[in-house]
Amino acid sequence: MTIILYFCSLMKIFTATQIHELDNYTIEHEPIKPVDLMERAARAITTAIISRWSREIPVVIFAGPGNNGGDALAVARMLINQNYQVQTYLFNISGKLSAECAENKQRLITHKGHPLFTEVTQEFDPPTLEQGMLVVDGLFGSGLNKPLAGGFASLVKYINASKAQVVSIDVPSGLMTEDNSYNVRANIIHATVTLTLHQLKLSYLFPEYQQFIGHLQILDIGLSTEGIDKIDATYSILEHNDVCSLLKPRSPFAHKGSMGHALLVAGSYGMAGAAILAARACMRAGAGKLTIHTPRRNISILQTAIPEAVLHADREETIFSEGLATDHFQALAIGPGIGTAEQTAIAMIAQIRRAQCPIVADADALNILALRHAWLQQLPKDIILTPHPGELERLEGQCTDSYERLSKARQLSERLHAYVILKGHYTAICLPDGHVLFSSTGNAGMATAGSGDVLTGILLGLLARGYEQREACILGVYLHGLAGDLAAADLGQESLMASDIISHLPRAFRHLAPR
Repeated sequence: MTIILYFCSLMKIFTATQIHELDNYTIEHEPIKPVDLMERAARAITTAIISRWSREIPVVIFAGPGNNGGDALAVARMLINQNYQVQTYLFNISGKLSAECAENKQRLITHKGHPLFTEVTQEFDPPTLEQGMLVVDGLFGSGLNKPLAGGFASLVKYINASKAQVVSIDVPSGLMTEDNSYNVRANIIHATVTLTLHQLKLSYLFPEYQQFIGHLQILDIGLSTEGIDKIDATYSILEHNDVCSLLKPRSPFAHKGSMGHALLVAGSYGMAGAAILAARACMRAGAGKLTIHTPRRNISILQTAIPEAVLHADREETIFSEGLATDHFQALAIGPGIGTAEQTAIAMIAQIRRAQCPIVADADALNILALRHAWLQQLPKDIILTPHPGELERLEGQCTDSYERLSKARQLSERLHAYVILKGHYTAICLPDGHVLFSSTGNAGMATAGSGDVLTGILLGLLARGYEQREACILGVYLHGLAGDLAAADLGQESLMASDIISHLPRAFRHLAPR
């Protein structure tokens, strides 16, 4: 999915109910008539269509009985004004149109351009849809709350089977804005382009629904900024300004002791690479000092690979088996490459329980907890957990789709009063208060071994540096993705390795620094 933003502020992601609430707030407080707000939306949609498709392309518009259909009817009228050849079909099976849809129907049928208009009330003989034609999908929008069935499902399948290009208004018909767990995917429009109004919908962030969205453009229709501020959104997307404002200035009189001492417990024998990546990322994230606790056989490898770190050898040769006192450390990260041996598991939970500093638990630490669910209750408040989807499901159970997986991550965060970072294309930071922040940085090239170890190291470095857990999660996830984006720009996504993310962290910090 490619996203084009046509407005400056993209933060909150509203539910379908909240979108309706925001529309009403705008209508009441601007003030503006509902049909005039629809006209404003239709102008934005029409402009986007005209910018992409020439007047030579035949246009077929399918309008539903609600406000999405009203938008489509207004677009039909505006395209006719621009000398497009337009056929319009309004589906009024129940004999009940929304007030604005009815108004735009009347405006269209009395339009001087003599539109080709059909109101479908019973039987429907669909027009031929061919390559070189454009279908405007205005059947159902964000208010849909159940799968399409019957004639509408048949129409969707007919459109999808054609070779015509399809532009969907706001939402591809059949796709729900949040939870599609019980949807029928065969009955969802496959759009070439989706022109969504005001903001992303939550379902647009999930990988399994990209096939329906196509190329995405977000259109500004002038909804009330005051209303946006007043509505409490569960979901938001992090932006550059939100993140750069968190950066702590480094005192000219700083020294390594004032920049924080981090403890990294990582690496079993054969998995020293995980410790190396996390350690290098920690140092690049600004920690003043780093101690790595690792099995004895890893010492020479790590001493060579990361000479800046202090090494502390476990009593065992090949596994982590004993914790350290954390009195002199400002942050602890535990898990990368430590394995899941019984002795390691006992040492891991003991280390977490005795820690007196902020903690990041990742990788094998999460796998150990997944095998011993009762230990979850022993985790301290505000611990940071960084599962990828597979690790989350091992902790919380199998999920049918991304919405359920995100819901379980939110529930885990609230239940444990923890920060749960669910890694993915739009990495989700689940806060203990139930809110979720999505990162807008990152790319598919970062789907490579060691990328998660790098994130753990960044988080550890930021915590040691003095950032609170919430700040460290926001800044760490954003920086991780931004460094990955910079690496992909230089090297290409195909060739990107985890170590490339680390090498681009300095540039990522510079991108966030005040100019």
